[in-house]
Amino acid sequence: MTEVSPYNRLNELTAKEWLPFTKTWFIHNPPPRKKDEILHPAKYPENLIEDFIRFFTKRDAVVFDPFLGTGSTLVACYNTQRNGIGIELQKKYADIANERIKKVESQTQLTEKGVEKPCKQLVLKDDSSRLDYIWKQYALPNIDFVITSPPYGPMLNKKGLASQEREDKGLDTKYSDDPEDLGNAEGYDDFLTKLVSIFVKLKPYVKEGAYLVVILQNYMDKGEYKMLAWDFAREMAHHYQLRGERIWCQNNKTLFPYGYKYSFVPNVHHHYCLIFKKTEEVKE
Repeated sequence: MTEVSPYNRLNELTAKEWLPFTKTWFIHNPPPRKKDEILHPAKYPENLIEDFIRFFTKRDAVVFDPFLGTGSTLVACYNTQRNGIGIELQKKYADIANERIKKVESQTQLTEKGVEKPCKQLVLKDDSSRLDYIWKQYALPNIDFVITSPPYGPMLNKKGLASQEREDKGLDTKYSDDPEDLGNAEGYDDFLTKLVSIFVKLKPYVKEGAYLVVILQNYMDKGEYKMLAWDFAREMAHHYQLRGERIWCQNNKTLFPYGYKYSFVPNVHHHYCLIFKKTEEVKE
């Protein structure tokens, strides 16, 4: 089928476009980062986000990212004609996000009919743990779709070959030293609890039936394999319906000789794109 079904309530994809997205794994190798993006220790690619936005929304929808970073989600929103809202705690990253949005907004975007149709992108320098205050302060609309890659907390604070490589280049290896930064939570359990609590606070502002995609990675820490994605999914399932996962694989990353000659230590080159849905079926 080459036409969008009039009964398609979720998106604007044809059946041929819809089907490949339902596969539970995919390979995506991000292009090299630009100079203003490489400072951030965990930036994710716009074209990957665009695929999720196109599947879970229609044009003019409102998309939200509670951990905006350097603004990739809002760039993806602009490219797909969606309205985006993003919250970023650190000023240096919020400033980069604003500059990136200005650059894409300086380019004319046309609809299929050739009529200019701008969409709004809003960068808020704030703390996502204060969602109730933020929503009232800015009179924000309810959300059609959430997509984010949260700060990985203890994962970024551990030392290793990858972090040393960034440090040698003068790049950030963690988000900040700010005690309010989720990435500086006191240990794994504290980080997980605080992360889930943000999505619980967000729930009143998410439309019924809307989807959320949270991109996380399991990781090795001091000889123990932390099942962050799995633990997060289990806790989130008390508040949202877990609909599945898409495993994002990268096959162009550097392989480091972790554990060489004495033990198996994995090079973790995949992320879990966990898919949740707000539904009345989940009672808290």
